[in-house]
Amino acid sequence: MDTDQHTSPASRGWLTHNLKVLSGVSLLQDAASELLYPILPIFLTVTLGAPAAVVGVTEGLAEGAASLTKLAGGFLGDRFHKRPLVGAGYGLAAVGKLVIALAFTWPVVLCGRVLDRLGKGVRGAPRDALLVEGVPAGALGRAFGLHRTADTLGAVIGPLVGLGLYELLGHQIRPLLFAAVLPAVASVVLVGAVRERRRQGPRPVRPPLFAGRREMPRRYWEVLGVIGAFSLVNFPDALLLLRLHEIGFSVVGLFLAYVGYNLVYAVASYPAGLLSDRLSRPRVFGVGLVFFASGYIGLGLTHDHRIAWVVLALYGVFTACTDGVGKAWVSSLAPAAHQSSAQGIFQGLTGLAVLCAGLWAGLLWGADGGLPLLVSGVSGALIAVMLLVTGGPGGAPRGRLRAGRRPPPA
Repeated sequence: MDTDQHTSPASRGWLTHNLKVLSGVSLLQDAASELLYPILPIFLTVTLGAPAAVVGVTEGLAEGAASLTKLAGGFLGDRFHKRPLVGAGYGLAAVGKLVIALAFTWPVVLCGRVLDRLGKGVRGAPRDALLVEGVPAGALGRAFGLHRTADTLGAVIGPLVGLGLYELLGHQIRPLLFAAVLPAVASVVLVGAVRERRRQGPRPVRPPLFAGRREMPRRYWEVLGVIGAFSLVNFPDALLLLRLHEIGFSVVGLFLAYVGYNLVYAVASYPAGLLSDRLSRPRVFGVGLVFFASGYIGLGLTHDHRIAWVVLALYGVFTACTDGVGKAWVSSLAPAAHQSSAQGIFQGLTGLAVLCAGLWAGLLWGADGGLPLLVSGVSGALIAVMLLVTGGPGGAPRGRLRAGRRPPPA
């Protein structure tokens, strides 16, 4: 990433070619993933006869595999060319979806899901580093917010297409799994339009995770500690969909509920990113955790479908206030030469925490999952209070950082 990213005005030149192309790539890939995702818990538990714990274990192991790959992918993105890594990652995801469509036992679904998430791990950090090339530091929030909006529009389109096919094909699930492969392949093709600038300066010899704190400022690691602690109670969304199914949502209801959640997420992502550029990223993240707590506690207590719809909308605001904002928060603290590694470490370690969350929540799920939801909701609320009261690590002590400038070294 060019050094002028750190000094140019945030108000101009942030909507780059790569931001546009990678937003389109993510829209296609998420349309594929989210066409499949709402029906995966039902496919596992009803079609293949797996116990409910398998849903949490499958998602947890898949995210854990992705997390380990993210650590490697982040370093490789700083060491080598990023675009081939991004293309390979999206290709692995397409193959994983095909494996799931062909599965007739749940261990095969597990293998396909792990392969899919390995692809996510390979592509995630290099893609995010390419995404912010040429983006001013004061516009990182809106850049990631726009990317999250496009990504999440795919998550709206995918389930709607899936619902239409579900009704058209007589409530059959397996054809939907095959349909998810097509947009995944299209996303791989579109990666060819991404541009990568010639690297300037020396390449890192080893990843910052194993090189001590010299490459990354202290506040970067503090931010990882806070977000990582939260991720230990943020289990995979597949368990939330399982909870909806357990309180009486039909397959059609699950599709519509998931579309509603993603629509809120898409609409709120860009405003949340813009707000984080103008105010404080830690506090915007903290506000998101308030909505997280509302969503988890609400789903843990209610059996009323109308309340569940409202709770899902609140949960969509949580994701909008934390996903892109978290990446922008990390990016604003990392040196330009280590952007890919910074994202890889961040996404990898938080993903490992989500693995732990999926495992403990799946094993303690019981009859309806109410207890894990309440435990996570209360824990999220406590972290939210800490961020909102203290301002959190790595944030501006007061007001807004001047556009285009990094925080002072920790």
